[in-house]
Amino acid sequence: MTVSTIDPSEVAKFEAMAAEWWDPNGKFKPLHMLNPCRLDYITRQISAEFDRDLTAPRPFAGLRLLDIGCGGGLLSEPMARLGATVVGADAAERNIPVAQIHAEQQGLEIDYRHTSAEDLAAAGEQFDVILNMEVVEHVANPLAYLSACQQLLKPGGLMVCSTLNRNPKSYVMAIIGAEYVMRWLPKGTHEWSKFITPDELYDLLRKAGLTPVDRKGFVFDKLRWSWSLSERDLSVNYVTASVKPQD
Repeated sequence: MTVSTIDPSEVAKFEAMAAEWWDPNGKFKPLHMLNPCRLDYITRQISAEFDRDLTAPRPFAGLRLLDIGCGGGLLSEPMARLGATVVGADAAERNIPVAQIHAEQQGLEIDYRHTSAEDLAAAGEQFDVILNMEVVEHVANPLAYLSACQQLLKPGGLMVCSTLNRNPKSYVMAIIGAEYVMRWLPKGTHEWSKFITPDELYDLLRKAGLTPVDRKGFVFDKLRWSWSLSERDLSVNYVTASVKPQD
């Protein structure tokens, strides 16, 4: 029997918003705005780790990729277009038909499943790449969750994991700003106490059996109204890359 790290109250929040995943001006507007920046980081990390040419038509062909916490498929779809064999998994059941229908409309074959990292690991699934984006701050036990993700990676595999830093600035920006001022997200979407500092995440990744190799900040420019990657500013949103050591 596997122990679930799913937090039912967190799942319920995203269940309630499932139908809006592909509305760029809806409740997931922040993710639509952030997505180009996330994709830039993800594709660069995968191409570097697996020596892939991003100018090729399908550079990620032959790679099996898990998008854990896939939501409506905002990352699963571009990964499939780049040639990866994609499994999209989400604990929120209502997200799956939304993702499936949209992928079918785009002519993409993506294996969407209502399941958890623990259940996938128990089934012996293995992946070259795991995208673990904006999920770890919503689970009941981050170390157990990341350990399940580690089991899902093949030796030499890559995991890209993003989350929110925990400090006064992140409270102001991610909760007061995004939920109360801009109203980009419903109130209560995030719990500041569940945010994880970059050093804490690196420690969790190491304890889970992974080797952190990179981290960057996602920084929002209010003047340009766009996101960019930062080497130094990890004060609010940030992303990490880690690898599973070879046997």
